[in-house]
Amino acid sequence: MKKNLVPLLGIAFVVAIISTGIFYGLFVGKLKSATIAPGQAIVVAARNVDRGATLQPEDVKLAPWGSPEIPKGAFTDVSKVKGLAVTSPMQQNEPVLETRVAAPGSGGAGLGIAPGMRAVSIHAVDSSGVVSVLRPGYKVDVQLVSNQNAELRTILQNVEVLSVSPQGDGRNNTPVITLLVSPAGADVAGLGDSTARLRLTLRNPLDDGGLETKSITLPAILSRGAKK
Repeated sequence: MKKNLVPLLGIAFVVAIISTGIFYGLFVGKLKSATIAPGQAIVVAARNVDRGATLQPEDVKLAPWGSPEIPKGAFTDVSKVKGLAVTSPMQQNEPVLETRVAAPGSGGAGLGIAPGMRAVSIHAVDSSGVVSVLRPGYKVDVQLVSNQNAELRTILQNVEVLSVSPQGDGRNNTPVITLLVSPAGADVAGLGDSTARLRLTLRNPLDDGGLETKSITLPAILSRGAKK
């Protein structure tokens, strides 16, 4: 009796293995098809792209999107983004969205100037170290230095850099930095650049806070030093 059971047990074992394999194959196949649906590929950046760049075929690629729904404003055809201007910096493998690009001839939008904002250029003095590492998209504070009153004050905080011209525009070879600011900030920067000297300080990209600033004068610094 026991001898007759051995072949039956062997057959049952083989059938169980085959059934498990079939079930596993079907289950994994359905899981993969649910994770990456056919045709769910979107256009992403093939490398880091700076603000203001014009997208070329080598700047983008198609990549599978691991969700049944693609991001709002995403592109599914690489040819649709060719020639578009990048309005904010994109990192490699980041989706290219309609809100991050603009068509040629769209004016300020193509340069990354949002409605209600202004682009203003300033001459950055005594800031060669900071200027050497500045890139579009970086955030800076702007300091005003008045030689007449021996006074310094931070006049703009957490403003975005649009472009950097280290060689300047012929004004004593002073670097020219174009910033993205509010209309009020543009007035402050314009007056400061015309009547005083402006310096830049580089911010940590994670630091978007602002502090109440006060004027610092040379007599006040010397006075504090004398008391120590």
